[in-house]
Amino acid sequence: MDFHAFMYVTIGRRQELEQGMAGKNPVLYQRMLDEIGAYARLCDEAGYAGLGMPEHHLQIEGFELGQEPGLMAMYLGMQTKRLRINQFGYVLPAHNPLRVAEHAATLDHMLGGRLNVAFVRGYQARWFENYVALPGIKATGPWNRKTIEDDINRELFEECVDIIKTAWTQDTFSYQGKYWSFPTQGQKNPHEHPAYTKYGKGVDPTGTIQEVGIAPKPLQNPIPLYSGFTHSLQTSLYWAREGGKPVVLSDNMDFCQLLWTKYREEAERHGRLIAPGDEAAWGGYLVLAETQAEAEAWAQDCLWFWDTWPLPFGQGHPPLLIGDADTVSRLIEQASRHVKFNEVFLLFGQGVLERDKCLKTLELFAKKVMPRFQN
Repeated sequence: MDFHAFMYVTIGRRQELEQGMAGKNPVLYQRMLDEIGAYARLCDEAGYAGLGMPEHHLQIEGFELGQEPGLMAMYLGMQTKRLRINQFGYVLPAHNPLRVAEHAATLDHMLGGRLNVAFVRGYQARWFENYVALPGIKATGPWNRKTIEDDINRELFEECVDIIKTAWTQDTFSYQGKYWSFPTQGQKNPHEHPAYTKYGKGVDPTGTIQEVGIAPKPLQNPIPLYSGFTHSLQTSLYWAREGGKPVVLSDNMDFCQLLWTKYREEAERHGRLIAPGDEAAWGGYLVLAETQAEAEAWAQDCLWFWDTWPLPFGQGHPPLLIGDADTVSRLIEQASRHVKFNEVFLLFGQGVLERDKCLKTLELFAKKVMPRFQN
């Protein structure tokens, strides 16, 4: 079983966040960078499989500052040697998909083939609708589920995934979709450039651009794909067809059993044979200390963070892995009796908790919990 740590890239402790506008404080940002570098180095040395963060923008409140896909991934990659960096993930409707394909492929090279990628649809409307690549596309969440806004977002998202996967695997291509077309119709180079036809592909002798291609190709073939934290069976079945692994943070084990079963069935219908445990990954929010009482005390600010920030977006509570090593091990073991999983993703108190508490959580987990699941 592989274990990944995950950070929201939070800039401050509870009292600092409660003062307001913490995201604008450069002193707090510098401290945060120093701390997450230390967490990355510990994870790298202690045997974690990966470390990840999301994409979110305009976060002046300071709860999440992972605002540029790639910059934070490269910063963490520079601190580590073997750890996989989980860019979880690109919010596709906010990007030109051709640029995402190129960006991720380049990042994969810069990380030496240590990149995992998730693609997500976008649920934070404030930043999403200021960054959206095509005017009028809306963020999606409980407030507009099963509406035309939700349908359009999903349709655009799936088109973006198709374009990115095509760009990763073909030297050059053309694509005519409902939302995106590459190259643009009738595109012609405004001046003569013989190198296009002599050394490349996709441009005919008249200068008309027939196909485009990204460079470089990804170092990995393929870059491992995930679905960011999801509670959606529909999304999971989509990834069963497309070859991505859902990451499910749920303690509703009846739902998990259904998702795992349906994912396997859908994958097999599309010619994909799935090894047991690779249907989806599981995970939760980890607060680990020497004693149960100490962990529960540390968890108070973590629960405040969740209730204050993710919960109003419609992000329900993840499984709470709070306690000493025996308690946390038992909770993971109980989940694994319901569904087999080969990967576990662990949110932890980065930012909200003091550095020593986060380091203790990560270190104790590596020393006292991981070995119980890796023999």
